[in-house]
Amino acid sequence: MDRGGALATGTIAAPDRASAMRLLQGQGLLPMQLDMAEAEAPAKAAKAAPKTGARGQQPAEARPAGIDLGALTRAFTGNTTGRPQLKRTELANIIRELATAIEAGLPLLNALKTVRRQAVGKAQPVILDFIIERVESGRPLHEAMDEYGPPFDEMIVGMVRASDASGRMSEVMHQLADLLERSVELRREMVGATIYPLIVACMIGVSIIIAVTFLLPRLMAPILGQPGVTIPFPTMVLLGFADFMRDWWWLVLVAIVGAVIGFRRWIAVYENRRKLDLILLKSPIIGPLLRDVAVARFTRTLGTLVSAGLPILSALKIVRDTLGNVVLMEAIDGVQEKVTTGQSLAEPLEKCGFFPPLLVQIVNIGEKSGRLEPMLIHAAGAFDRQVNTSLKLFTKLLPPVLLVFMALIASFVLAAILLPLLEMQKSLGG
Repeated sequence: MDRGGALATGTIAAPDRASAMRLLQGQGLLPMQLDMAEAEAPAKAAKAAPKTGARGQQPAEARPAGIDLGALTRAFTGNTTGRPQLKRTELANIIRELATAIEAGLPLLNALKTVRRQAVGKAQPVILDFIIERVESGRPLHEAMDEYGPPFDEMIVGMVRASDASGRMSEVMHQLADLLERSVELRREMVGATIYPLIVACMIGVSIIIAVTFLLPRLMAPILGQPGVTIPFPTMVLLGFADFMRDWWWLVLVAIVGAVIGFRRWIAVYENRRKLDLILLKSPIIGPLLRDVAVARFTRTLGTLVSAGLPILSALKIVRDTLGNVVLMEAIDGVQEKVTTGQSLAEPLEKCGFFPPLLVQIVNIGEKSGRLEPMLIHAAGAFDRQVNTSLKLFTKLLPPVLLVFMALIASFVLAAILLPLLEMQKSLGG
């Protein structure tokens, strides 16, 4: 494609794909597709190619057919690829800068190099150099991101693929940056809502341990030595707990570590994870908050993906993996199966029972009017406000619950201290 937007075909002589890309860009052309002109050219290139490619990898021509080494590496190592990673905020900033550069009229490769010159830190230059190297060799941007792996997850790769296919790269990339920034804001809001209750809970726990382990035995020592004083049950329980903590504190630490490891192994089983997620969804305080967060994320992500040009089935598949709850993921699987058979999106959403009637109504109206994408984007704002309301309710309810819990424990400790005093008073008065 030339600068006027006209398409043309032709042949250019170059030693490799990267050189051909640079020659075309030097002529003011944007390469859309680049193929070898001769049928025997791949064989010649394979003979002339070195035994090891860039970064010490085996060249593509010598790899066994159908094997993606990058995918295999990610499958075995997960997120620990050994490659530098980016925080969500840094990734959103890079995508925003790239979208702005493309919107200004720069070709993709020049936009990447412009963003690369502004890169900061240790991870950004490495990641951008990797992507630029792949794009220079003729690879699409989404394939370069997918080959790198994390932090480019399936949602990011899918949206970049959709931006390339729709021809609206700058617009879709801006939408992707908005989505990433909103996910960061939501995570910060949840952390901010839970940090104060967690601090209060930790202080309560430490205070109780100190009081029972150190203070109670010293206060009770003179009283328990009196003849004829009967030790009440609460006092016996706390003194036994104090003796156990003094003699077996190391066993408590081992038990805590073992419980954490055991819980992680237990939750790694799919059925156990499903049971836990279902319990959390049905819990009175946390359940509504989790549902509101999931609905807000589902609505915004689905609206962004569909508006970017992704088919509804592909968008549902990507949205499924962003919910973070096995029960809700299974519900989306059921919705996807129904949509595959030709049903509308609103009907299976309503039948699964986990999504609010407002969302079902919005989807139903959007499908009938042909304006599903903008209605989902607008509805996402309403659900975000609902998340903020749920977070405020959560932060207001949790401290009183902790205070009631602390009052019950304090009452038990106070009874353990006062009951022996009353027994001693009775014995002295008798």
